[in-house]
Amino acid sequence: MPVKLKRIYEEADKQDGYRVLVDNVWPRGVSKAKAELDDWAKEVPPSKSLRKWFHHDEEKFDSFAGYYEEELQNDEDAQRKIKELADKAVSETVTLLFAARNETHNHAVLLKQWIEEKR
Repeated sequence: MPVKLKRIYEEADKQDGYRVLVDNVWPRGVSKAKAELDDWAKEVPPSKSLRKWFHHDEEKFDSFAGYYEEELQNDEDAQRKIKELADKAVSETVTLLFAARNETHNHAVLLKQWIEEKR
């Protein structure tokens, strides 16, 4: 089944399947009821220092990807959560929810790739 990406601010729909927030901070202006989350994967977002360094600067994205992957590889909880999401994506759609405005240069894009590789 597919792994999808979606901004948390978009309406939930039935095609989303298993909805999981992959940010470590709750998005502003979104109620828990409206979010319709199945999970909040606090284990997988980048560290605060890496997030601040990257600051959604597209020119830093390739370097960010390398640093972020290194963080994930060195974190057993993150590895376990990625495997859990990859296993879930075998039998149902998994939608990774994020708050970033830039939909192509953010950590959720990288997570999607890594989950699909582990599947």
